[in-house]
Amino acid sequence: MSANKDGDGGWKTFIWNSEKKEFLGRTGASWFKIFIFYVIFYGCLAGIFIGTIQALLLTLSNYKPTYQDRVAPPGLSHNPRSEKAEFTFSMSDENSYKGYIENIDKFLLPYGSEKQIDQLKFEDCGVVPRTYTNRGDVESDDGIRKACRFDRSMLRDCSGSSDKTYGFKEGKPCLIVKLNRIVNFRPRAPANNDSLPVPIHANYQGNLIPIHCSAKRDEEADKLGPIEYMGMGAGFPLQYYPYYGKLLQPQYLQPLVAIKFQNITKDFEMRIECKVFGENIHYSEKDRSQGRFDIKMLIKS
Repeated sequence: MSANKDGDGGWKTFIWNSEKKEFLGRTGASWFKIFIFYVIFYGCLAGIFIGTIQALLLTLSNYKPTYQDRVAPPGLSHNPRSEKAEFTFSMSDENSYKGYIENIDKFLLPYGSEKQIDQLKFEDCGVVPRTYTNRGDVESDDGIRKACRFDRSMLRDCSGSSDKTYGFKEGKPCLIVKLNRIVNFRPRAPANNDSLPVPIHANYQGNLIPIHCSAKRDEEADKLGPIEYMGMGAGFPLQYYPYYGKLLQPQYLQPLVAIKFQNITKDFEMRIECKVFGENIHYSEKDRSQGRFDIKMLIKS
């Protein structure tokens, strides 16, 4: 390093000038003033940042998203899950469908009756579809809200009680279907039968979001065979809505529908589409799980 500006001591003098009492060219008073300046400067920046965050937090709720206008309600999902929504198994090879069975077993664990005994957390909401269960405003001080019980026994043949393989062994597989959770969302049942597929008309009941599955290609409809829907009717009953969120309803159970394919043509790759129908349920080509899902199923005989 070159000498300091006075040229009288080289780099050692620049580091510490004993005559002028300077460290790195500045006196102690000068260094103190700089230190105070940066403390105030960065303190102001930190204060502005903290103030901005606090102002933002005042606009947020602990219980529900402040803005839900960009949420596309709701997604329709199924269990078991499979890669690329493709199900391929052989009726004679237990290992080919063992993973599907384990997936359903795990998913249905919270729906066992022994998990829903607590009277402070659960209540019976009837065995037939009825209108919404109002548990107060989300922002009220009511605290933890009860949730409706949903016993897996409602799924009958697909409950796992009588058939531990959920129909896979017989080539009559079950899918367990649910509507994804959205805080404070109230799905509206169809206003009339005109918006529903013809097969639903005869059995449709109010206070229900009906579900219907069909062959993706019309020319393959005869290969799908009859489908049985099991649960509290062939859809999702409204008394399980609205959902109040994880803080207010940590024990909440979504209503389920079991779909059992009774006679899919064997050794044929069947493409199936399942959809739910409601006044405020829409579909999007960009999101194939919004209000529906597509699967491929190949059952090897």
